Amino acid sequence: MSGSTAFEPIARGWDEPWYRVRMEKFEASFLPSAGEDLAEVCNVDVFVTLEDGSRWTATVFTAAEVERLMKLWAGTDEALGGRYFWVSDGLIVRDPGIDSMTGVIAGLIENREFSEIFQPVINN
Repeated sequence: MSGSTAFEPIARGWDEPWYRVRMEKFEASFLPSAGEDLAEVCNVDVFVTLEDGSRWTATVFTAAEVERLMKLWAGTDEALGGRYFWVSDGLIVRDPGIDSMTGVIAGLIENREFSEIFQPVINN
C-alpha cells in the first residue's frame, strides 16, 4: 500500500465510550481515554468487525509510546526494568491518531495481513 490511501470513512463518531469509524470493508471501534485528543491517540484498544461479521481485536501503540513506556519502566520491576516490551495482541504503528490507525487497519485488510496481526474474538 502506498503512503496515500483511497479509503475514506463512511461514518465516524462517538458511541460512548467507543469512537467508531465505519469504512467500506470494516468498522473499527476504538476505546480512547476520556478527553483524549483523537489526533494524538497513541495507545488504544480497538475492536474491528469485518464485512463477514467476524470480530477481531488488537491494542495499537505508536513506536513513541512504546519507547515512553520502556523509559518509564526503567529502574522498576516492570518488564525487567524496561528492557523489553511485549503484548500478545499488540500492533505498533508509526503515527498517532485514530485516522492514522484506521488507515493502517485498512491497509492490513487490503494487503491480506490483517488476520496475521489482529486476534479473533471468540464468543463463548
